[in-house]
Amino acid sequence: MKKLFTLLLMCTLAVFGSSSAFAQINDVTTTNDLSFAVAQTTQATTTAMVPLSSTDEGEETMQELLKRYFIDGDWRFMSIVLVCLILGLALCIERILALNLATTNTNKLLQNVETALQEGDLEKAKEVARSTRGPVASIFYQGLDRVDDGIDIVEKSIVSYGSVQMGQLERGLVWISLFISLAPMLGFMGTVIGMISAFDSIQQAGDISPSLVAGGIKVALLTTVFGLIVAIILQIFYNYILSKLDGIVNSMEDASISLVDLLVKYNVAKRTPSEG
Repeated sequence: MKKLFTLLLMCTLAVFGSSSAFAQINDVTTTNDLSFAVAQTTQATTTAMVPLSSTDEGEETMQELLKRYFIDGDWRFMSIVLVCLILGLALCIERILALNLATTNTNKLLQNVETALQEGDLEKAKEVARSTRGPVASIFYQGLDRVDDGIDIVEKSIVSYGSVQMGQLERGLVWISLFISLAPMLGFMGTVIGMISAFDSIQQAGDISPSLVAGGIKVALLTTVFGLIVAIILQIFYNYILSKLDGIVNSMEDASISLVDLLVKYNVAKRTPSEG
């Protein structure tokens, strides 16, 4: 988790910090292009250099535009929204990695456990479950470990331990949901404060002028837009995590039912020779 936070912070600082360096490089490039164009005597060479200069200026404008909007939107609110984005993305990436590691080939696991139970080797089935990662394998091991206590105890153990695994899979989702709600709220707060600033300017000047209220309204709009963008990005990741989680939960439920059926057959096969 700490490594993810550090990586995202470094990426953010690199993006905003490198904009000035790119601007200097582009300024030098533009100056050289203009000098070269003046030195040329043919119109073909001059017209060939104009698109290159426009392309560089366009690239510079996009980078500077993002930085300027971030500053114009009142850095106090924009920084908080940016922190929500960084922390939310870090939690989303951590959950996605954890859920991918929790995904198990349920069919293969069931086949291996069934093969071991058909051979009458309960310890081998436990070893198969123990050596397989993921919540499904952990639930299998809990059920296999209590097979001698009866099917009812096995079912209760599976349900109880399944709830524990669900809690571990859902860990951190509440914080992602918090950042999704917090980002637009902070944006709206910046909107309200920007409008208050605009009306203060009108009150002090005693006149309604577009130049007086433009600054406050601009801050209001920028903070709202950035807050909504952060919420949209995090919401996309959040829905993907929920869909991944639902798939794992469905696999857990289906595999648990199949395991109970296998254990019932195992108990019947174990009792049959002794009764005969």
